[in-house]
Amino acid sequence: MAASGALPGLFFCFSAMVLLIFVSVSPPTWNNVSFLNANQYSFGVFGYTGSKVQVGYYFPLPGDINTTNLHNLTYVLILYPIAAGLSGLAFLFGLCGAGYHRAGTVFMSFIAGLATLCTFIAWIISMSLFGVVRERLRSSGINANWGNANWLALGALVALVIGSCTAGCGIFGNYRRSRR
Repeated sequence: MAASGALPGLFFCFSAMVLLIFVSVSPPTWNNVSFLNANQYSFGVFGYTGSKVQVGYYFPLPGDINTTNLHNLTYVLILYPIAAGLSGLAFLFGLCGAGYHRAGTVFMSFIAGLATLCTFIAWIISMSLFGVVRERLRSSGINANWGNANWLALGALVALVIGSCTAGCGIFGNYRRSRR
């Protein structure tokens, strides 16, 4: 009999993992999910439309957006794939907790909390980074709009917060095997 106390945390960790994978394969790999859209460019975790896949990049648009600080902040976007991996690991531990032993649910709770922290840091920095770039581009007369990756990451953050809380509560579920 599965431990039903671990199932809500398991669901939310899986949901967050899927959302963070979508965020991680943003441009230049997949142009439908981006943090910022400006002119013909879409900006993602590992670059922008037409660039090679890399960690940390300069923006290909004119203006005062290619400062050292903004370039260095693009390195922090690597936290999104790391958080996706941690969410996947929490999901695997949740499967063990739901099917076998309470220790899996304990590990799911801790790892989901760590994934929540990574996602929170990455989301705050990406919103700040692309918010500054957006405002600087708009002041230069370039049309720049938010992409959908910001909101997918926020959904993953909310799912991880709920998942780590429900996993923490799921630790106290019924894990006894019924004897017949």
